[in-house]
Amino acid sequence: MRGDIVDLRSDTVTRPTPEMRRAMADAEVGDDAYGEDPTVNALEEAFAERLGKDAALFVPSGTMGNQLALRLLGRPATLVIAGRRSHIVAHENGAGGLNSGAQFHPIADDDGHLDPGDVRSAIAAADHHHPTPSLLCLESTYMPAAGAPIGPSEIAELAAIGLPVHLDGARLWNAAVAIGVPERELAAPATTVMCCLSKGLCAPVGSLLAGASDLIAEARAHRQRLGGGMRQAGILAAAGLVALRTMVERLAEDHRRAAMVGDAVQQRWPVVEGPVRTNMVTFTADDRVVSHLREHGVWAGTIAPGVVRLVTHHDVDDAGIERARRAIACYAGG
Repeated sequence: MRGDIVDLRSDTVTRPTPEMRRAMADAEVGDDAYGEDPTVNALEEAFAERLGKDAALFVPSGTMGNQLALRLLGRPATLVIAGRRSHIVAHENGAGGLNSGAQFHPIADDDGHLDPGDVRSAIAAADHHHPTPSLLCLESTYMPAAGAPIGPSEIAELAAIGLPVHLDGARLWNAAVAIGVPERELAAPATTVMCCLSKGLCAPVGSLLAGASDLIAEARAHRQRLGGGMRQAGILAAAGLVALRTMVERLAEDHRRAAMVGDAVQQRWPVVEGPVRTNMVTFTADDRVVSHLREHGVWAGTIAPGVVRLVTHHDVDDAGIERARRAIACYAGG
């Protein structure tokens, strides 16, 4: 909370903790473009170890991490299969087509899950003069479906179909906490995996892309082409190390609070995008609800026309949740 504002627009609005600020001030730095920033190197090594991958690359944003994966694995003139509402398809300002030369083949994802049969059908269509798929993109948690956590067995089943897999794990930490498994178990079937530090983990900037050493070396070159070299980035990486060490387990608190918000929403609007298991509530409602909530000091966001999103995070406490619940309950519109 900031003053009298309960900001539920996104978990990207979190601010770095005091421990992160101290670590940033004291960080040992070097020129990361030369591979000489020891704090960045430490973060990349810690992240790769945590996800069970050979190597990792620190990048400014989750979108850049996803776009690097598309450049690495989505070959020109092929198809990239992904959920129709996934972030990489719907929320990256058309970057996929610009950066990879591949085209998206969106498939149904109404409950946050992809049907293996739809993936196999897209692959089989290549025998009938359709473009050949080169990559399958998965997302966990699945943001538009109330942050649904996609579990390890489902990820493994989809990966077993045979395409390289990029896992958009912007909130993979939330999925791991909700399901009760290590992140590496979720990441194991994926060729590449991206996770954000600047959402629920409260770091001010940064995401990481992990995979095999040769892929990450190639990703480093593409990062430079996209202008993603950050020089003395250890100041930022220091906060990321604190985030990995101190902020993952506490995500359960965000999940508990989101369930409370989801209960209030369910009583007011019946159309909620699935059970609330992580830190998101998405629901169909009149767009005027956003203005109503703002008038009551609660900031909400939208992810599509008529689809409202409320996101809990470190900077909203129980008092803020109660204020949001009261604001939801008193809405008199449709």
